Amino acid sequence: MSKHGDISRELRIEITTGAYSPSNKLPSEAQLVERFGVSRPTVARALRDLQAEGLVERRAGSGSFVKLGVQVDMTARVLGLLVPERGETEIFETICGELGALARVNDFGLLWGGSPMPFADRDSTPAHAIEVCQQFIEKSVSGVFFAPLEYSSDKERVNRELLQSLRQAGIPVILLDRDVGQFPTRSDFDLVSLDNFHAGFILAEHLIRLGCRGLRFVTRPGSASTVDARIGGVREAIIRNSHKVSANLVAQGDPSDSKFVTSLQPGKRCDGIICANDFTAAEILKSLAAANVQVPAEVRVAGFDDVRYATLLQVPLTTIHQPCRDIARAAFRAMLERIKEPTIPPRTLTLAPRLVVRDSCGTYHK
Repeated sequence: MSKHGDISRELRIEITTGAYSPSNKLPSEAQLVERFGVSRPTVARALRDLQAEGLVERRAGSGSFVKLGVQVDMTARVLGLLVPERGETEIFETICGELGALARVNDFGLLWGGSPMPFADRDSTPAHAIEVCQQFIEKSVSGVFFAPLEYSSDKERVNRELLQSLRQAGIPVILLDRDVGQFPTRSDFDLVSLDNFHAGFILAEHLIRLGCRGLRFVTRPGSASTVDARIGGVREAIIRNSHKVSANLVAQGDPSDSKFVTSLQPGKRCDGIICANDFTAAEILKSLAAANVQVPAEVRVAGFDDVRYATLLQVPLTTIHQPCRDIARAAFRAMLERIKEPTIPPRTLTLAPRLVVRDSCGTYHK
């Protein structure tokens, strides 16, 4: 199908599922150009096609609007994307983008939070997540991809309230990246994520083989159950290599706080720092540089996610690569299967991690 045909098809799905109510105004041509990565003439042609079908009317100086009287098809296929904190971590930008592409190819509409426009809705508050969830229920979406809240103080109650509301409405849910309970417990919803336990294991084992004996795991308070799984993998690697697990292995705090970072005793009792994610690692590297602690000569540092800026830090970061596009593909397949057969047992689909070695860990001793 042509590019303008792809655009008109996706907009047609969104129009007929009521995605633009109550204002009924479509995104501007400039917004659609950014969304689909095409030229303005291509967008204009797609809108003309919808106008010819009687779905859209174009008002000079005001934009394009859904034509009055268009019937909303409540049986049409549309999915919801409930990822309240997607603007706070880079991996969700890629996962959500891939889910959007998969939805288009498979003739589904996709609502991004409370909006059909990708990245237009970035409110990460629990109240907003509850509001968006209710919108999905009112629109009778076919399914919801949900990444539970992580850092909110009330996250457990809100996450369970959201899931209970969707379940009562009979809407299938696929959890992305994390579960709602504490590791190693599991809810009875499908989950697609990185194998975080294995990721923690291979990262810690890499540092141990480099000679590290005083490992610390740094995380911020309120982190998701994925972090606990990573810590579990780190502990297992320490035990498997016949070392003692320190009582103060895990350190919770602000990685940009110099007092907190100094308390880790980098370069003395601590010769390896594993961070819960690359964002935390970037802050740790900055704090270590300010304290004149040399990386990796005095302390080795590693993270998780392999975000774009991991190679641009003052010391390129050793990290675990997140297979974001594969996670999205597995989640979409799981959603199709869950919609087709709602009674299949809950599944946990974990993808294999990959270690990416860079300068922040140095090299093996010869």
